[in-house]
Amino acid sequence: DTAQGHPPGDLLITISIAPHPFFKIDGNDLRIDLPVTLYEAVLGGKVRVPTLGSAVELSIPKNTSSGRTFRLKGKGLSKAGVTGDLYVTTRIILPDGNDAELEALMQTWRERNPYNPRSDLG
Repeated sequence: DTAQGHPPGDLLITISIAPHPFFKIDGNDLRIDLPVTLYEAVLGGKVRVPTLGSAVELSIPKNTSSGRTFRLKGKGLSKAGVTGDLYVTTRIILPDGNDAELEALMQTWRERNPYNPRSDLG
């Protein structure tokens, strides 16, 4: 339409997306850090992952390290007919407070299975 006294033209709209509490935008892709328990990381299991639609279940394989990223194809943003993916990065979260039983288990495990994940850092 035209505004009174002005010729017809194009309407330009600028859309800004506010930061989301847990999704980060990367082009058409979305990224999320997914908190997992120590036992989910060690033993594996299914965990619920929020998406823009309904939540989905993601299978966490046994012995998953913190920082491992999984791709959920087609769960990102749609733009110009192309839908991005959702990248889910695991973050192992320990329980709050001191847990004597967990500490004793880790002490025993450390003594029986020593390893240095930083050995390649020099």
